[in-house]
Amino acid sequence: MLAEAWSYFLYFYTFLHQLMVPCSNPEQLLVNSDNWQQYLGRWHFQAAVSRRDADIHKFKALDSVVFTIEDAANDTLVLTGHMRMGDNCLKQIWTYHIQPGSEDLLLEGRPQRRNLLWSGTWAACSDCIIFQEVEPPLRETDSEDSLNRYMLYARQKDVNSNVMTTFFKNSACRNLKESVRLAQEKGLLLRRLTKMLKFLFFFTEMFLFWFPEFCH
Repeated sequence: MLAEAWSYFLYFYTFLHQLMVPCSNPEQLLVNSDNWQQYLGRWHFQAAVSRRDADIHKFKALDSVVFTIEDAANDTLVLTGHMRMGDNCLKQIWTYHIQPGSEDLLLEGRPQRRNLLWSGTWAACSDCIIFQEVEPPLRETDSEDSLNRYMLYARQKDVNSNVMTTFFKNSACRNLKESVRLAQEKGLLLRRLTKMLKFLFFFTEMFLFWFPEFCH
């Protein structure tokens, strides 16, 4: 009885809190043939949120993902993803079409999916974008979309902790309480190894320059 009363209290408190402190709404970024250049280049996948774990569950197996958006002909954007899963590196390519007069991108092969861009300022990040994927209910009797997830991308691999906190907080306010954040640990180790190899190469070059007799 006490537990039931407590659950009603929490529900009522949450309802009043949302009335008094409304959720922050993200600003939509309209993609058209005049402004798509600003979205080209490299983006680091940081985190994802949804109302259901099933929508973002596959991201939990990923360590890090780097996406590159390139311009193609006829208002087409090609997105190439380099993904680190365990000790394996995967590559996947998606093709998006810019639709004149439409607020979303059309994913080739998935005409039923809406692909929307939102400003990263919703996550307190001016160098970020938020990509939303939405698919309609599978059945007419279903009340929820069959897919609805938001993914945070940043120009830099490392973002301020406040960015993640703000992203998860604003998402939770909109009942997007399931979340995943990429660890990005193995990618970091790979970069460190690359730096070490570069240093070793530089050291070897300098050594042979000062002691050329070792070359013979």
